[in-house]
Order: sequence, then structure tokens, then C-alpha cells
Amino acid sequence: MNGSNKSPNVAIVGRPNVGKSALFNRLVGRKIAIVHDQPGITRDRIAAICTRGAQSFMLWDTGGVGGAGESELSKQVRRAVEEAIHDSDLLLFLVDAKQGLSPLDQELARVLRRSQKPVVLVINKIDTEKHENLAIDFAALGFSHTFSISAAHGRGISELIETIDQFLPSPSPVSQSPVTSHQSLSIAIIGRPNIGKSSLINSIVHSERAIVSELPGTTRDAIDISYERDGQEFLFIDTAGIRRRGKHSSSVEVFSVMRAERSIRRAELCVLIVDLTMGVTAQDKRIAGLIQKARKAALVVLNKWDLIKPRRNEKKMMAQLIDETRARLFFLDYAPVLIASALTGENIGKLFALIEKIRPAARERIGTGVLNRLLRAAFAANPPPMVSGRRLKLFYAAQASGNLEAALESPEFVLFVNEPRLLSETYRRYLEARIRKAQPYPGLPIILICRPRQEKRRK
Repeated sequence: MNGSNKSPNVAIVGRPNVGKSALFNRLVGRKIAIVHDQPGITRDRIAAICTRGAQSFMLWDTGGVGGAGESELSKQVRRAVEEAIHDSDLLLFLVDAKQGLSPLDQELARVLRRSQKPVVLVINKIDTEKHENLAIDFAALGFSHTFSISAAHGRGISELIETIDQFLPSPSPVSQSPVTSHQSLSIAIIGRPNIGKSSLINSIVHSERAIVSELPGTTRDAIDISYERDGQEFLFIDTAGIRRRGKHSSSVEVFSVMRAERSIRRAELCVLIVDLTMGVTAQDKRIAGLIQKARKAALVVLNKWDLIKPRRNEKKMMAQLIDETRARLFFLDYAPVLIASALTGENIGKLFALIEKIRPAARERIGTGVLNRLLRAAFAANPPPMVSGRRLKLFYAAQASGNLEAALESPEFVLFVNEPRLLSETYRRYLEARIRKAQPYPGLPIILICRPRQEKRRK
């Protein structure tokens, strides 16, 4: 976890399929973790701020310990849980009342006691009073603070939150002072499965917060990871790999695609990862289309440079690859392209240099007089095409004021015209290109909004 994180940390730990994700969603008040009855769905650590108690805290949902043999992936899950235990101020040890006490519960209880961290034993799936007697078996674990709940139905959650409040450290004077740093910028890392999204985040934050595996689809949830760099706050959203809709292996994969698409909408900046060894695929183009449709700021990272990097003419090859990428993703032409290696860390630092070019660009404005002269000259140099005997006319234009509280917002221009439907997509791109000559707006889509206005009639 990042040392700059001022909120206390609370981790939910337990064996697979005991309801950790359901409890996580219940405590934070929204569906972030995927809830499914297939064991091992949550493989990464997922974090979100919980504000339901007297003091807000960072809640962590960890991957289930055990249950999949000692495969490389389950070892990584175990390591992620151990890291969560190490970094947490309080541990919520979740067990399943209906399945009863298991040897794995007993083993995990020993690990938690050795941690010397405060532990609350949370007995889940006590859906009604009739199930209360199922909790008796867990007294053998020896924890003094025990709660019976139903994460699915919300039973006992308020009492659990009150207990969590009692265990949390008092807020420090620093956390009570106003935040003076820049607003947190939310960045979604998106792309096809198994192209290095989690590796990229790990390379950025220097931590194995997101699990890296050669198995496609390892990241099934959208994972929020807070990070601070040079006084700037970032929230990275590591999304599940977006597969072609016809090739989902299970309902979990369908949920993951939906979650990834939601992450695009939630983020202020989208970083599209493309595998250099494969080039831009049809699926990459589809994902880029989702970014364009959502009108999001964007960067394109060509990953796995370490696998194809030549011994000579490195710059020439880079320029060629960037040109080819721009040609394939022509509709996302505003997005800067970076060639990097998540594995070796080469050029990863340049990602932040590009972000710092995009951020101030979002605050740039074009004066109303300059904008109107610019657009009238564009109309005169290349008049709009005739559509059903009519031609688009521009009466007036202005840049929208925007939301000053947003960390990053795309420039929006309002055009008052005779008939908005007369603006073709081709002519829209032409006007956008003319605006970019006056103000480049790197990494940002230019949004044109046409509004009808009646033409003044001469008396």
C-alpha cells in the first residue's frame, strides 16, 4: 500500500467462497467486487474507501487463500493476502457458517494470531435467527471479538461497522488538515486479456498489488489502486481484459467485460495497452472505439518493447511503429502513443510526462472572438456539404465553461447552427482538426455540441 494513504486500512481475509466480495460490496455501498459462487473469483486485492462509520477507512478485499492447490497463481494470491495483513490496521477474518469450521480456517486463524494485528472474526451467512447456532463451532478459534452477519442480506452490518470504528486508530492531525495537493486523477488501464495491464501498474507503483500471471483473464474485477507521485494523486483502475463477446468462457467473463466498460466511463483518462508483438488487432480497435464513444482522454501504450527492441536503428523502428498504430487507430488520433516495457520498466516514467502534458491542456481555453473567427474561416475555406438540399450554417460558437472541480475534463464547444443534423461526421472531424491547429489539446477529445438557432429574418 502507498505510504501516502492517510486513511486507516482494513482487510477482509478468508478462504475462497466465504463471501468476502459480498461483504466488501456491502460495506462500501456499491458493487465493485464481482460476486459469484465460483471459488477463486477475486484473485487481486481490491480497495475502496468505506464512509459508513464514524471515520472513513480504506477497505481491502483479498483473494481467497488456498482452494486451488499450490499453483503459481494461488501462491501469488497467498502472497497478496500476506501483504494485506502486513499493511492493515484491522483484519476482518470471514468464515462461512453454513460450510462450518474447516482445517483451512484453523490454519488461517493461526497466521492471523501471529500477525499481532487486531482481528474481528466475522461469521457470514447467518441469514436468520434460526442459523445463529451455526456460529457455535467457530468459538474453537479463540477470537474474543466475534460477529454473526449476513453479507447478502445486510444482517448485522451496522453493528460490525460500529466495532470497526472502535479498532481504528484516531485520525492524525495531518489527515484532519485540508488537502492541498492536486485532485486525484482516475486512470483506467484497459486492453485485451494478458497484454500486460497488471504488469504496467506493478511497474508504476513498484508493488505486486495486481497479480501478474500468464493465465488470460487473471484480473476479473476492476481494481482501484491509489498512488502518489511528486505530490500528485492518482487512482489507477486495473480492468479485466476485454474479450470478444463471442469468446467468453463463463458468465464471470461477461461480468468482467461489463465492469471494464463501466471503468472506462468512470475514469477521466484511459490508457489503452497494445501488445507490440501482435500489433493493433480488431479487438484493440473495438476497445479504442469504446474510449472514443465515451469521449474520454486517452493514451496508447505499446507494451512489450523488450521483446522486439532492435540492436540498431531503435528510434527509426519506434517512429515506424507509432505511425502504424496511428493509422490503425485513426479515430483516436488525439491520443499520444508511447512505446514501453512493463516488464523492464523502460519508458514507464514517460507515461507521467505525457499525463502532465494532458492535464494543463484540459484547462486551456480559446477566446470567443478567436473561436468564431477560426470557425468562420474554416466554413469559408471548405463549406459544409449539401444534405437534402440544405447546408449547415454557423451563427455563433463558444467554449463551454466546464467543471472547475474536475481533475481533467475534455474541451467542449457549443455551436449555434440552423440545423444540428446537417453536421456530418466528416465535417465534424474537419472542424475539430481546425480547432486543434489553434489549440492542440493533446490526449483530449474535442467535443462539439450543436444547438439549433433560428436564422434572423430580414424585414
